[in-house]
Amino acid sequence: MPLMDVEHQANICRHLKRAAKETPESLAVAVQKRLLTGKYRYQELSFGELDADSDRIARALAGYGIARGMKAVLMVTPSLDFFALTFALFKAGVIPILVDPGMGIKNLKQCFAEAEPDAFIGIPKAHIARCLFGWGKPSVRRLLTVGGSELFARALGGISLKALLKAGAQTPAVYRVSNEMALLGNDEMAAILFTSGSTGTPKGVVYTHAMFEAQINVLRNDYGIVLGERDLATFPLFSLFGPALGMASIVPDMDASKPITANPANLFAAIEQYQCSNMFVNPALIERLGQAGVALSHTLPSIRRVISAGAPATISSIARFSKMLNDGVEVLNSYGATESLPLTMIGSEQLLNTTDVTDSGGGICVGKPVDGVDVAIIAITEDSIPAWDEALRLPANTVGEIVVKGPMVSSGYYRRASATEHAKILDSYTGTNDAGASDTSPNKPSVRHRMGDLGYLDLHGQLWMCGRKAHRVEANRVDSKYDEHSYFSIPCERIFNTHPKVKRTALVSVEIKGETVPLLCVELEKGIKLEQSELAINSFYDELKAIGAKHRQTAGIVDFLIHPDFPVDIRHNAKIFREKLAVWAQHKKGTR
Repeated sequence: MPLMDVEHQANICRHLKRAAKETPESLAVAVQKRLLTGKYRYQELSFGELDADSDRIARALAGYGIARGMKAVLMVTPSLDFFALTFALFKAGVIPILVDPGMGIKNLKQCFAEAEPDAFIGIPKAHIARCLFGWGKPSVRRLLTVGGSELFARALGGISLKALLKAGAQTPAVYRVSNEMALLGNDEMAAILFTSGSTGTPKGVVYTHAMFEAQINVLRNDYGIVLGERDLATFPLFSLFGPALGMASIVPDMDASKPITANPANLFAAIEQYQCSNMFVNPALIERLGQAGVALSHTLPSIRRVISAGAPATISSIARFSKMLNDGVEVLNSYGATESLPLTMIGSEQLLNTTDVTDSGGGICVGKPVDGVDVAIIAITEDSIPAWDEALRLPANTVGEIVVKGPMVSSGYYRRASATEHAKILDSYTGTNDAGASDTSPNKPSVRHRMGDLGYLDLHGQLWMCGRKAHRVEANRVDSKYDEHSYFSIPCERIFNTHPKVKRTALVSVEIKGETVPLLCVELEKGIKLEQSELAINSFYDELKAIGAKHRQTAGIVDFLIHPDFPVDIRHNAKIFREKLAVWAQHKKGTR
């Protein structure tokens, strides 16, 4: 790699090394394990220990042939080994490939085929799946097993982490790698993070250390996280930011890929044990913990900040969850995606004041952009846009596609040229590098990312979400009564969700008598059962029509179907698989 000055080099591990030098004895990571007796055991690492362990692993990986520039799948459950391995990979300049196990076997195989990993690092269960389904078979040359026996690891043709470290300690010094961590260029690939696939085919997002640096800056400056805090870490990727911020990551005993199955007692115990000041929770956990908090009259007096991301949490679930918090403590809702996160932020106090607008079809307010982020709204189009022009920017209060630019915005997908072309817009040189610092390199282009979401900016600069672009319905019903021909999922659904019997709704498109029309799938509140008579069901539908007729956004929605249980993503339990519902609805309408 050509030489470059330090200003244009980065590695997220520099923050860990600084913490290890300044506060080596301070807690960096704690992992909870619930015993059969109901009691808890905690494993801990200090900043000094985490830095030293990751150094040892980085040297041992190099000795095993996993070196800078190589790609390694990392399928290890949140644990002390997960933290040490991840930082070791970053230190060694090895590119970790991180996937969501909940995306399904078929998608996982596709991800590994695209990424072509050189190494596979995983727990025994992950290696068994790798063998059964052929994950990464054409490209993987190094196998490392975390946990399990050495016999198991050898049988697979690889080595265990324990044996690797033992061999590394015996390696002559002349063959060992330097303790100095790899310094990568700001635009050099540092990691590949695959999207969940909940709204389409999973894609590998190329991350740089400069992107990680930008995310750390936002968490420190916009969210106010300070040295010495303790975070209840329920999402593996976010938990890595803890040590980088000088904040301890407390990992509760839960399946991070299925938060809805978490035992609230485990999370409450971990928060109390370490007096956590921060917690990162997605909408599924907000709902689950809020219900448990009400049932148990539980409070969280040590929590000073709650960060929620992944999908919009309902206002009712946030209000319920907030009852556990001290006065003045807010749930900070973040908007973003794997390709660019975080982008905007809004506190729960302000969000709760937007209920009337949301229930009237105004979309969900996701707040103002964080420092360094520019949000623009452009006209809805399926065409690619090669270059940015300010003339593309729509005026306030106009619904269009959300486009963002900032130092945490990724520049492309890994080996997905077509997807990159459709999602990215090249912009002119801005005078800052990807970490937000001044950049003197000439003619450096920046990239705007098309979020694939629809929304609008109000007169105060706040962003309002109106749903996925792919989920809008462009109706061609020939009926002069209805002026609206474009229907957006969130505004329409939130209007109908105000019916007391409705839990949630999903807008889909169906073909009826040669016309494309909007249809609303309805899931009833738990415990609500309608009489299975045509009269009772039609009476319910008439009530929904009456609600829709009051708003221009929904006046043309007159077709409804009751669905027993919406298909949703595993991680957030909030992203509705509308594509599946559309097929179901078309079948139901076609057989009536």
